[in-house]
Amino acid sequence: MKVLLLNGSPHEKGCTYTALMEVVKVFAAEDINYEVLQLGKGAVHGCTACFACKSSDSSHCVFADDLANSLIDKLQQADAIIVGSPVYYAGIAGQLKSLLDRVFFAGSGYAGKLAASVVSCRRGGGSAAFDQLNHYFLMSNMHIVASQYWNQVHGFTPEDVKQDLEGLQTMRTLGKNMAWLLKSIEAGAKSGLAKPELEEWTPTNFIR
Repeated sequence: MKVLLLNGSPHEKGCTYTALMEVVKVFAAEDINYEVLQLGKGAVHGCTACFACKSSDSSHCVFADDLANSLIDKLQQADAIIVGSPVYYAGIAGQLKSLLDRVFFAGSGYAGKLAASVVSCRRGGGSAAFDQLNHYFLMSNMHIVASQYWNQVHGFTPEDVKQDLEGLQTMRTLGKNMAWLLKSIEAGAKSGLAKPELEEWTPTNFIR
């Protein structure tokens, strides 16, 4: 069992990182393997809707100049992902959106994996950014893991976040829920419980 944690903040060890590390503490205690990926401050190419990823059936983006294709490979091999983002104007970080647009459009094989979103905000806009992140998972047939509240922490600095006791507790609850679900899925597979067989996608445009 392995979980990817993507820190979508340009700040390597800022508020978003602080929230994700609270989840990591639970994974370490529950013997869940994990890997933390940092988006950083580098330029990230946005999706141009060139459809090269679909025409070649490669499940990779034609722009191989950043983390996108590496993340596709890692997510295909992992059992779960948690994506964290700071809140900018009630939305996720722009670099992160550019990355996720390409990872979830070009990539495949995510169905049935567990997923969760974590957002960090100074004061407001967290629920809108949280919802935005979850759209990637909902459209990819992934199972979203819940917590006791929206998965968000508040603070302008990591020191502020460490004082958000409810936010940190929400992160730990998220970690416990994801660990339990991962173990439950593993136990089900060992007992012979098969994954659901999905129908072939039937795309429909709303025109005649």
